[in-house]
Amino acid sequence: SSPDPGPPHRSNDPGRPISPLAYLDCPLLHRALLLYLSLFSLLRTLRSGWKLSRNPRLEQIGRSGGQERMTGGRALLLLLVSALLVQIRASDPLLYEPFDEDFEGKWVVSGKSDYQGVWKHAKSDGHEDYGLLVSEKARKYAIIKELEKPVTLKDGTVVLQFEVRLQNGLECGGAYLKYIRPQEAGWDAKEFDNETPYTIMFGPDKCGSTNKVHFILKHKNPKTGKYVEHHLKSPPSVPYDKLSHVYTAILKPNNEVTILVDGEKKKEGNFLSADDFEPALVPSKTIPDPDDKKPEDWDERAKIPDPDAVKPDDWDEDAPMEIVDEEATKPEGWLDDEPEEIDDPEAAKPEDWDDEEDGEWEAPKIDNPKCEEAPGCGEWKKPMKANPAYKGKWHAPLIDNPNYKGIWKPQEIPNPEYFELDKPDFDPIAAIGIEIWTMQDGILFDNILIADDEKVASTILEKTWKPKYQVEKEKEKAEEAAAAGADGLSEFQKKIFDVLYKVADVPFLAPYKSKIIDVIEKGEKQPNLTIGILVSIAVVIVTVIFKILFGGKKPAAPVKPAAEAKKPKASETEAGSSGDKDENENEDEKEGETAAPRRRSRRVD
Repeated sequence: SSPDPGPPHRSNDPGRPISPLAYLDCPLLHRALLLYLSLFSLLRTLRSGWKLSRNPRLEQIGRSGGQERMTGGRALLLLLVSALLVQIRASDPLLYEPFDEDFEGKWVVSGKSDYQGVWKHAKSDGHEDYGLLVSEKARKYAIIKELEKPVTLKDGTVVLQFEVRLQNGLECGGAYLKYIRPQEAGWDAKEFDNETPYTIMFGPDKCGSTNKVHFILKHKNPKTGKYVEHHLKSPPSVPYDKLSHVYTAILKPNNEVTILVDGEKKKEGNFLSADDFEPALVPSKTIPDPDDKKPEDWDERAKIPDPDAVKPDDWDEDAPMEIVDEEATKPEGWLDDEPEEIDDPEAAKPEDWDDEEDGEWEAPKIDNPKCEEAPGCGEWKKPMKANPAYKGKWHAPLIDNPNYKGIWKPQEIPNPEYFELDKPDFDPIAAIGIEIWTMQDGILFDNILIADDEKVASTILEKTWKPKYQVEKEKEKAEEAAAAGADGLSEFQKKIFDVLYKVADVPFLAPYKSKIIDVIEKGEKQPNLTIGILVSIAVVIVTVIFKILFGGKKPAAPVKPAAEAKKPKASETEAGSSGDKDENENEDEKEGETAAPRRRSRRVD
C-alpha cells in the first residue's frame, strides 16, 4: 500500500496554506458521494424488510427472500464502499516528501568519507516553508530515502517531480535526483555514493559549457546483461535565476517521456527513438566489422592534378603580389620635416627619478599637433598597389580521378548486442537519492513526488510551488527596480549613453573627443543631467559642422589631386593602402589618448 502522507500541515506561508494531500486522501466530492450511496443502499434494504413485515401473505415467502435481499444489499453496499476506497487511494502519491518535518529518521546521510557536505532542514528564503538545504560551498553531498515499496515503471504512467531553489545561483554543480534501483541483499543506505546503481537521473546540472536539465536512464541489455546509460538529446536549459522551480518528468506506457519546467512542456521524446536518446535503447542491427581493413590500393581521392598539364611559358612565379605605384604623387601640404611624434612639452621629470638608477630621463611622446591639420608628416613614400602581372605559384588543374573508389568503410556485420524491444524493461525505483558535488551553497530541495497520476503532480505544483514563485517573482522585480534606482540609470538612459559613446568616436569630432567623454561620464554619475548632456553634445556637433562648412581650421588637407591622377585600379589600391594607414593612425591616436606617460628607460636590477 502507498505510504500515508499524514494529516494536513498548516503554516503562515502563502506558498503552503494547506497540504493538498488532505484533499487527495478524502476529497469532499468523494465523501458526499460515498455518504449518498451508503444511505441509498441502506434505505433500500430497510424498505424491503419493512414491506415484508407489513404484508402477512408475503411474510412467510419473504422471510427467506427478504433475508437474501438484505444480504445482497449489504454486499452491494460493501462493494460500492470498496470501489470508492480503491478509487480514492489510486489517486494518492506513491511518495511525497514536503520536508515539513526534519529529515532525520526518514533520510539517511551517506557515511562515505568523500561526502562532507552538511544537510540542513531549513526555511526557503522569504518563506515559512521548509526544505532540504545544501549548507556549504565546494562540498560533496549524498543522502538517500528508501521507499516502503518499489515503484514499477513497466505499467501505467509514472510522474517524477521535485522542486529546487538555487538561492545563491548555480555556477558549477548539480541539483538533480537519482532514482535508485533495488540493491543487492545486505546493502546499507549509508553506503550510498556515486557508484550506487540507479534507474533514472533527473534534474538541473550546470558547469562551464554544461547547462541542462538531465534525463538519464539506465537500461539492461538482455543479450549482454550490461546496463547502458542513455541520455535524452537536447534537454531543456536550467532557469538562470534564484527562484523556486519545479521539474517534472512524465513516463507514459506508450514509451513517451515529457519533461516540464514549472508546469510548462519543454521536451518530448520516445524511449525507442534513436533521435531522442543517445545512445539508442535498441542497438543497430549491424555494426562495422572491427577486423575489416582498408586495402592498400584503395584510392579515396575524387580529384587529382592533371598529369598532362604544363605550366605556360609566360607564367612568372616570382612576380611580387604588390608593386610601387609610380603614378602616385605626394599630397599637397605634406610636412616632410615634421616628425609624427614630439616630446610632450607639459611633461616634467619626476622628483624621484634617479639618473644613475633609472637612466637619462626623456619626456614621453605625444602626437604632433601639426600633423593633425596636414595629410601627413615625415618622409613621404609612394604607396604600393596590386601587381597586374602577379599570378602566384603555378599548380596543375584538377581532373576526375579514374581510380577513385569512394570513401572506404568497413563491411557491416550483425551486431551481437542487438535485441528487439517493444517496451523498455526498466528496473523499479526502490529509493530516491541526492548525490551531488557543487561549488555553491543555498540549494534547497522540496516537494519530492512520485505519482501515477499527472493530476496529482499538477495539484501539488499549483498549491505549493506556484504561490511561492509568485511571491519570489514580485520580490525580484522590486529588487531590480531598486537596484536600477540606486545605480541612477534606467535602461533607457543606459542606451542613450551607449549611443553617446559611439558618437564620441565619430572621426570629425576627434579634436573634441576627450571633452565629450568627460561630459558623458559626468552624466552617468548624475542621470538627472541626461537632457542637458544631449543638448551640449548636439551644440558641439552643430558647431563643428558650421566650422567645416563656413570656415575655420580644416581637420585635414584634401588628398583629392593625388587620387585623381591615378588609374581606376590603382586608385582602388591607393584607397585601400590609405585606408589601412588611416586605421593605423587612428589606433596610434587612441593609444596616445589612453596611454599614461611612460619612462623610456627602466631600472636594471
